[in-house]
Amino acid sequence: MSAFQQRVFSGVQPTGNLHLGNYLGAIKRFVELQDSHDCIYCVVDLHAITQDRAVWGGPEQLAASTREVTAAFLAAGIDHTRHIVFNQSRVSGHAELAWIFNCVARIGWLNRMTQFKEKAGKNRENASVGLYAYPNLMAADILVYRGTHVPVGDDQKQHLELARDIAQKFNIDFADSIAAKGHGDAFFPLPEPLIAGAATRVMSLRDGARKMSKSEASDMSRINLSDDADQIAAKIRKARTDPEALPSEVDGLEDRPEAANLVGIYAALAETDVDQVLREHGGAQFSTFKPALAELCIEKLGPLTAEMRRLNGDPGHIDEVLRAGGERARTIAAETMDAVRDIIGLLR
Repeated sequence: MSAFQQRVFSGVQPTGNLHLGNYLGAIKRFVELQDSHDCIYCVVDLHAITQDRAVWGGPEQLAASTREVTAAFLAAGIDHTRHIVFNQSRVSGHAELAWIFNCVARIGWLNRMTQFKEKAGKNRENASVGLYAYPNLMAADILVYRGTHVPVGDDQKQHLELARDIAQKFNIDFADSIAAKGHGDAFFPLPEPLIAGAATRVMSLRDGARKMSKSEASDMSRINLSDDADQIAAKIRKARTDPEALPSEVDGLEDRPEAANLVGIYAALAETDVDQVLREHGGAQFSTFKPALAELCIEKLGPLTAEMRRLNGDPGHIDEVLRAGGERARTIAAETMDAVRDIIGLLR
């Protein structure tokens, strides 16, 4: 089997209102991985426009949201000099490889993607082709850098499995050409998931069965990274719970989604596990636990929010980070795309 350089790729959509779920489910994990892996972190602006303009806000909002996500990356501690930070649309290889993958992937594979069904809802006939083919672009995002590992939450595992299927089918379909061009027995790696620990999927503060989302109507359903201490405390105080005390063991959280969500958030912020949180707080009423959670949340998010505000006040610096990162990403992607064209037989 071909040996691939170990490389992490992941991205965040710039659709505004970054929240605690984005931080715990993605950005915090990105920071941790940069000490052990070569990382490429992308603001996936081409993915943002797959949905209706009302979701991503139009041209000015898209630009502002792209800078906001970049600011969050930097404020959280991602080192853009050691690793690559850029926005997706700067590198044309993403879109070019996505088209090739449109021709490799099968309709039946895409028909099984549950996230399209959730986002399109009953309005599937009016959904964009981009939203339907979104997983192919995600596969291209990873594989244009021949990424080997992807930090993912539970809701993205199906898309990563599709990326693996696409990579494998490409390797099989063009096996003779891959070998003839000197790329061994496989050109694309089959990217592996890196599953985070506690709170990989942060749920709504108003409904423990729904993922925390920037598109949910009620602002009380999420903790935004722009919220101040008073707003955070109020949202946690009003978070939906049940009348029972916290259990002392994990099994006691079964069928208690809101309680499990708050305990998971606490564990992720405290960088511990749910067992430890319950050992410390088991038997406590939510009237005691919620203030402790709010204090921890404010302590952890306060410095991040302040640094994001500082960075957002200097858009020129953010644009330079994205420009420089885009150049470095483009160099890697161009090498991949040159090889892909040769393998397929596309003259250049």
